[in-house]
Amino acid sequence: MGSEIQEIKNTIVQRLPSRVQVAKVEFEGPEVVIYTKNPEIITENGGLIRDLAKDIRKRIIIRSDRSVLAEPEKAIEKIHEIVPEEAKITNISFDDVTCEVIIEARKPGLVIGKYGTTSREIVKGTGWAPKILRTPPISSDVIQRVRRTLRKNSKERKQILQTLGNRIHRPVSLENEWTRLTSLGGFREVGRSSLFLQTPNSKILLDCGVNVAGIDEKSSYPYLNVPEFILDNLDAVVITHAHLDHSGFLPYLFHYGYEGPVYCTTPTRDLMTLLQLDNIDIAHREDKPLPFNVKHVKKCVKHTITLDYGEVTDIAPDIRLTLHNAGHILGSAIVHMHIGDGQHNFVYTGDFKYERSRLLEPAVSKFPRLESLVMESTYGGHGDVQPTRNDAEKELVKTIYRTLERGGKILIPVFAVGRAQELMIVLEEYIRHGIIDEVPVYIDGMIWEATAIHTARPEYLSKDLRDQIFHMGRNPFISEVFHKVNGMEERKEIVEGEPAIILSTSGMLTGGNSVEYFKWLCEDEKNTLVFVGYQSEGSLGRRIQKGWKEIPLKEDGKTNVYNVKMEIKTIEGFSGHSDRKQLMDYVRKLSPKPEKILICHGDNYKTLDLASSIYRSYKIETKTPMNLETVRIQ
Repeated sequence: MGSEIQEIKNTIVQRLPSRVQVAKVEFEGPEVVIYTKNPEIITENGGLIRDLAKDIRKRIIIRSDRSVLAEPEKAIEKIHEIVPEEAKITNISFDDVTCEVIIEARKPGLVIGKYGTTSREIVKGTGWAPKILRTPPISSDVIQRVRRTLRKNSKERKQILQTLGNRIHRPVSLENEWTRLTSLGGFREVGRSSLFLQTPNSKILLDCGVNVAGIDEKSSYPYLNVPEFILDNLDAVVITHAHLDHSGFLPYLFHYGYEGPVYCTTPTRDLMTLLQLDNIDIAHREDKPLPFNVKHVKKCVKHTITLDYGEVTDIAPDIRLTLHNAGHILGSAIVHMHIGDGQHNFVYTGDFKYERSRLLEPAVSKFPRLESLVMESTYGGHGDVQPTRNDAEKELVKTIYRTLERGGKILIPVFAVGRAQELMIVLEEYIRHGIIDEVPVYIDGMIWEATAIHTARPEYLSKDLRDQIFHMGRNPFISEVFHKVNGMEERKEIVEGEPAIILSTSGMLTGGNSVEYFKWLCEDEKNTLVFVGYQSEGSLGRRIQKGWKEIPLKEDGKTNVYNVKMEIKTIEGFSGHSDRKQLMDYVRKLSPKPEKILICHGDNYKTLDLASSIYRSYKIETKTPMNLETVRIQ
């Protein structure tokens, strides 16, 4: 380790102009950080750092030595002098540990400036390295909490990163002769996704989810009790996206002593924090304690390293990670791992959508190299062909029109992250154009907070949506047609009031306010319940979808039976998952073609059906492991 950092430092010193004063060079996680007394010389020559990073095959960060930093008051004055007022700076704070100034602004692009000119002026004028964050147009409690946690624990986080840097850059002691995968959850089932990747030198956990419809611990949590899974030996955890069936059990690792990194995109970090905190809150209210608490979620935030799409980073001595757009929800990622010195390249899709939606661009299907693939199969059965998005929208409009005509209310139980925002975009457009009558659209549960996080990360949205926000000045999420619901009294007023559209969590009616709305509305035939997402076996949503007319629900120690008289409508086509046709098209268009495919995240018969079809159509070896099976992929 010592020789490697010294070798890198020598290379850096040799390559930099002689007038650059390098104070120190350190590993902080996967990054090499150069502290210098005159950073402006380096920042004014961006090509130099790009070439240097390419040569040493490391990510490089430039920071000022503490001795050249301006006093905070003078730095704030200088920043306001440099940055145009139109940027609408909302907060400036300083991190003495990393020598960074955190600038939060409504229009962060103006703080960066064209080709980074404004941010370079900040470095030149203050010495502080600017870290520029967007102030969302809808205030987000979770984003504020995450940023506050990182600021308050900056010193601890730097120590975490330095320890990680030593671990990542430890010598490789064994040849990479093999790579194997163990399925710890989410195989031949939907829920508790977790996959354990091992090489002779490294151990990586991919996703760590829960089964939200599980009836007990045995069916709810991944099999982390297998002998080969030892927390102290774990190099990293990679989370593909925020949904609880992929991230919900992550705090458990920190409760039981995990001290390593978590890699994901920035939206995934924020959204999974929201969902994990909500899960803890629900468990507390229902007196069903979870094996972790809020402090473990906070610890998870401190250990999370966020990556942009396409950003290559070392996560172990022999593994490089790149995240690519998965098109499923905001920040969802397809994982690409370059193992060894090119011996094997592995891709794990997580949940993905191979179609452009109003919210997101389609999943990436082109990779530099690819030998083995693990892909989802939620809608992998031969009959799982969804309508086009356009047809789905037309069906939704007809259903809403029909319900409003008879003076009813439309209840749409929806997942807070992804489908809710997709529907908000659709409803806003059709109401704005007069296709749907202008009735209030009530947003209840976590949806409002999740939407606030979407407004903070517009760079992850679809091109059409980015154009609306950045070039047309129209952000559908902050339209006046949407009304945030605050408390039980307001819910009762909505139920007793005029016709309206209600979006509420949870999407499967497994808890949350959507269940309360259902109880209030289900016995009036004027109303309509619209399902737009997957309803898992065992959920209340699936029972209603199957046609149950009498629904027994436990309340205050007794069972009440509700007679379902409202119209029940399922509209396919809004799912964030690829349907059967899209899954087959994805394999057909994959470049390069993998030598081996493993199927996960689907009911038993769907995984088998999809695997058989892939083999018949493309002659690629395709397997459907069960939970606890280990497969050698190299």
